[in-house]
Amino acid sequence: MAKSSTLNMLIDMARNDTDEAARELAKLVKARHDAQQQLDALHSYRKDYAERLQEESKSGLTASNYHNFRQFIATLDDAISQQNKILEQLDARLQQGRDAWQAEKRRLNSYETLQTRRLRDQAVIEARREQRLNDEMSARGRRGLVR
Repeated sequence: MAKSSTLNMLIDMARNDTDEAARELAKLVKARHDAQQQLDALHSYRKDYAERLQEESKSGLTASNYHNFRQFIATLDDAISQQNKILEQLDARLQQGRDAWQAEKRRLNSYETLQTRRLRDQAVIEARREQRLNDEMSARGRRGLVR
């Protein structure tokens, strides 16, 4: 019985660890999604400002305004570059999170498999014991009839 309770404790701990790894993975997925949305917004802003620069250039643009547009677009390019780096880091952390969750899930599955085997083995032992008892009772019953 001590082995069973120890195994149950290990299963509970593995479940908790698997759940925690899944929560961490969900946080990373959300962070990755949010970072991608930020990158998409930056690309959209850049496209809009590039189009505005082209439109205003057609109607005449002062050197100062042209410089301001170009400087802002360069700032957006820097922000896009930084956001791409953030996404790369999040992708690496996301893969680590997936790996950690999968490792915890495998550990939990191993314990559950051991528990299933133990329960199956106990059922076989119990079935044999019952069969032996039934055989003994049948033998006693026949002996009682023979006398």
